[in-house]
Amino acid sequence: MSGSGTRAAFGPVAGLLPVDTTEDVRTRGSGVSTQVAVLPVGSFEQHGPYLPLATDTLVACAVAREIAGAYPVHLLPPVTISCSHEHAAWPGTVSISSVTLHAVIRDIAASLRRSGVDVLVVVNGHGGNYVLGNVVQESCARGERMALFPAVEDWEAARERAGVATSLLTDMHAGEIETSILLHAHPELVRPGYETSDFVADDRRHLLSLGMSAYTDSGVIGRPSLGSAEKGKELLASLADSFAAYFSLLTGGKDAEPGRD
Repeated sequence: MSGSGTRAAFGPVAGLLPVDTTEDVRTRGSGVSTQVAVLPVGSFEQHGPYLPLATDTLVACAVAREIAGAYPVHLLPPVTISCSHEHAAWPGTVSISSVTLHAVIRDIAASLRRSGVDVLVVVNGHGGNYVLGNVVQESCARGERMALFPAVEDWEAARERAGVATSLLTDMHAGEIETSILLHAHPELVRPGYETSDFVADDRRHLLSLGMSAYTDSGVIGRPSLGSAEKGKELLASLADSFAAYFSLLTGGKDAEPGRD
């Protein structure tokens, strides 16, 4: 029971939850004209033998923390289980329905509005959460202010800035990007094996029908061997810079000057 695997499975992850007090939130809100909340949404699904099931949540939280370090936003705790049905063939994966996730995001947004926070940015760490796009579109059509971040263009800009060699198509799951971010943000959670786990499957046209197991035995699609902590740091920095346009759009240009703490 004292092996390193057990410690890794049950050890705490620093920084996963915000530690604000209600006074911290009150003070931050009094200094801006428009309050913006940032909600990380991850998943609990397989990420090969070397990254934890919580990888997408850890990535979403890392992005959200980077944003909160640069902009006056209200950082929320993550949604940790989402739509991971394509990974059901691997032990440990847990999913909720898209209907449930849709309702959770709408309820959180409504609760925030009741407390005076009119803008919600959903930071998505899992590509299978397609329904989040619908939530944002429907909410904005009702006149509510919401955004989904990062967009594909934001990831592409971050990939280029960080020197990530793998394309977004190839770097599908547990690859260079995710491994790099965890090597930077949570290196203690990256187990040996990523150096030799590269696997490419660019033609995945039947993914929704067949699931991931039709395309990979290991659960990995990408080139994790190319990952590095330096790339992870640059990926997060680039995403924080890209967020400036979202912040300006959602606040009408007010309070839009980023500033590192």
